Amino acid sequence: METKQTLIKNGTLITAKDGSIKTVKNVSVLIENDKISEISDEISEAGVDKIIDGEGKIIMPSLINTHTHISMSLFRGLADDLKLNEWLKDHIWPMESKLDGEISYFGALLSNIEMIKSGTTTFNDMYFFMEDVTNATIESGIRGCLSSGMIDFGDEKKRKNEIKDALKLINYCKNKDRLKAFLGPHSPITVSEELLIETRKIADKYNTKIHIHVSETKKEVDDILDAKNMRPFQYLEDIGFLNDDVIAAHCVWLSDREIDIIKKHNVKVSHNPASNMKLASGISPVAKLLDKKVCLSVGTDGAASNNNLDMFEEIKIASLLQKVNTLNPKVLNAEEAFKSITINGAKTLGLENEIGSIEVGKKADIILVDTIIPNLTPNTNSLISHLIYSANGSNVDTTICNGEILMENKKLKVLNEQNIIEKVNDITQKLKN
Repeated sequence: METKQTLIKNGTLITAKDGSIKTVKNVSVLIENDKISEISDEISEAGVDKIIDGEGKIIMPSLINTHTHISMSLFRGLADDLKLNEWLKDHIWPMESKLDGEISYFGALLSNIEMIKSGTTTFNDMYFFMEDVTNATIESGIRGCLSSGMIDFGDEKKRKNEIKDALKLINYCKNKDRLKAFLGPHSPITVSEELLIETRKIADKYNTKIHIHVSETKKEVDDILDAKNMRPFQYLEDIGFLNDDVIAAHCVWLSDREIDIIKKHNVKVSHNPASNMKLASGISPVAKLLDKKVCLSVGTDGAASNNNLDMFEEIKIASLLQKVNTLNPKVLNAEEAFKSITINGAKTLGLENEIGSIEVGKKADIILVDTIIPNLTPNTNSLISHLIYSANGSNVDTTICNGEILMENKKLKVLNEQNIIEKVNDITQKLKN
């Protein structure tokens, strides 16, 4: 295969390295095909196919969103200012009953554009019609971990169909570059014990991860206590479900014992503060999780309950929420926050050897953030602080995934943005009728 070289020249590199944050000014990064081949202040331009000027820009790992339902961008603004149960039962579930593969495909395309433009190139998704979401992700050029949302409410026939769909997705994603298929039991309250146990067996057999909502609301905890006489993580441990391949989204209503269980089994936690705040679900005890050195990453949840996929916005909310909740300004500090949306996101998805930091030999998943703009000035102060507390997705200048430039100088290089926006507006109007 012919080698393609891209050189990012003279930027300021910020990346997680050996547990700390490394900042290097006036550095260049050479990409060969899909990987980073050299990081230096002296890289020759000879033979380089493409040069990107990094002057005045931060070169950093692209962002990793560890809990999404990307096709739910179709429902953005549909039902706001409601409690979770009312939001789901009266508004979201009736609309979801109208979905099909084509509709979900366009919802996924719309979200992928939003993620590319705001600096995210890897997402962990659980939803429906996932083969169509897979196709949208292939076209978009970003990296997806995909799971078919499984819900059976104790119905045996439904359980068998959900398992069939999950296995079908695993087969569909096999050998597809940038894609992984995970298992997606929706939650301990919507999935039977039999399906949870079967999911564990399938995960062990296929060496794949499990993506599940746990303890999002107090009602969920109370319902499981009533049904099982145990809290959610105690129940999941009791049935042998927990392992280091489990990604638990939300984790709002946790007891101290459950946090110990999470740590014991090396369960990964995806924190979704904006969605939890908007639906008044509660505040995850992130400070306690960090004290136990639990692997913490961040997700936006779906755009129906956020209402966007901007990971810069999400991490600012996450950090500030913990500070005001604990009355401790040091909780989830800028460095911890940066790691949660980069290398910890990669660890959560089992991709830390490929992405999450800028290192020679890793995949070229990189963004450039413009610093010569008012909200990131003065650039003589802490740039890591700027990224967490001052930046937003619109500050992203260039987005690269797997060595391919998906956006440059804020101009999308993939997909037809205007056509997709028009198509989604047409779809959603029909869904509402």
